[in-house]
Amino acid sequence: MNKADVLKEIIEQRRSIFPKDYTEAEIPQEIIEAVLQASVMAPNHKRTKPWRFKVFRGEEKGRLASEMQGIYKATQPEQVFLEKKFQDIGYKINKADTVISIIVNFSGLVPDWEEIAAVSMAVQNMYLTCTANGIGCYWSSPKLVDHLKESLTIEENQKCLGLFYMGVV
Repeated sequence: MNKADVLKEIIEQRRSIFPKDYTEAEIPQEIIEAVLQASVMAPNHKRTKPWRFKVFRGEEKGRLASEMQGIYKATQPEQVFLEKKFQDIGYKINKADTVISIIVNFSGLVPDWEEIAAVSMAVQNMYLTCTANGIGCYWSSPKLVDHLKESLTIEENQKCLGLFYMGVV
């Protein structure tokens, strides 16, 4: 099979696969590193490299789950708070082997939409690398990530665009 056929097959197989479908198996560190390496190969105008990623695994991932649940509980009026949604937040994060925060760093050198597009292309590279390695993944962008500014040490010129969940399927 030539390179174009292999690439076409990977693109055709790329899907969002959710934590409920992940096994308990651990993703090898070299695959996580390959996913991150592929992400930084995305094109970006004026070489601003606007992506910032933070990898959550193990206890750190558990703290993220608790923090996200706390944010949900604190930001929802009592009449719209759903216990199921509260539990689902923790379940999804804890069921994933790895969660990566997706942050855009606005350089001011190019229009903001170009920086967001470059980060999106970086995430597409992450998706394709996961697919090629048999790893399930998806990009979630809940409104709750707007409240993670402090724990992600997000600066004034940055914005969290969501979380990238990964797990063995």
